[in-house]
Amino acid sequence: MNHLLAMATATTSFGTACCLRRVVTHAFALSHSHNLRTNANLSFQRTLTSHLLSVSTSSDSGASKTVQASKGEVDVLLKGVGEKSVANEVKHVLEMAKRASLKREILHTNFLTPPVLKESMQVLEKLADIKALAQGGYPQAERCRISVGHPDELTSDPDVISALSITGNFKFEPCSHSDFLGSILGTGITREKLGDIILQGEQGAQIIVVPELVEFLMAALDKVRNVPVTCTKIPLISLDYEPPRTKSFKTTEASLRVDAVASAGFKISRSKLVDMISNGDVRINWIPITSKGTTIKSGDLVSVSGLGRLKIGEVNTTKKGKFAVELIRYL
Repeated sequence: MNHLLAMATATTSFGTACCLRRVVTHAFALSHSHNLRTNANLSFQRTLTSHLLSVSTSSDSGASKTVQASKGEVDVLLKGVGEKSVANEVKHVLEMAKRASLKREILHTNFLTPPVLKESMQVLEKLADIKALAQGGYPQAERCRISVGHPDELTSDPDVISALSITGNFKFEPCSHSDFLGSILGTGITREKLGDIILQGEQGAQIIVVPELVEFLMAALDKVRNVPVTCTKIPLISLDYEPPRTKSFKTTEASLRVDAVASAGFKISRSKLVDMISNGDVRINWIPITSKGTTIKSGDLVSVSGLGRLKIGEVNTTKKGKFAVELIRYL
């Protein structure tokens, strides 16, 4: 009897062991299968990631080539722009224009100085997929904003400039252009947000600004030098601008050096003009010059601090090899 019980226990243990072995084997098989699937998934994910990275790198490489090509095109377009500071600003305008055309949107610059404005418009005119409009408030405006975009999008003049009238009693304390400019910038705005300032004698001045600063200036600007002022918004059509008065005359010089031509135009000694050049008070086309040997050409605008502006008209060579120069003095 005891022998039979021992056999039964052994059989049960053997069966249990077999069952356990089958369970463990099955679990191992499931685990191995799961690991295989996991490894396969990881392998697939690594392959997919590798492929995506490859595509991304390839795409980035293509984009890089596009950027390089665009930069190459920009460099070609900027070849004719001599002044480095002007060329850098023109480059920013050109990049903005490209972006506007690509995204089919209209973008606007701040107010640009005359040399940057001139060079930018000349460069933009060479691009068929870009349209540019310059606005300064009136036809003779020197400082303007340029709006750029695809020709299909830029179909009318955008509303990007506004005008303000600054009035006060300036009869006993006349204020200059620099007085108004200093007071306006004293409110905290930057120069590029401000266009031309049109002086109106005893009445004050009219200014061109970006539209978003109209309300601010109406509240913040209350004095120009010691004169209390009031700022009111006016329509652009109300700008009271008179074309500048000029006087034309001719001079004959041995060379087209600026010290020779400008001294004759401003009726000052050549040595005095040379000193003003050394002090940075003389500009050609709004760009300061430092060399008295700088030459001028027809169409150049020479400005001297405290003396005004002089435009170079027609230039002819005389029989004796000298230069007959037409000078247009702004009064």
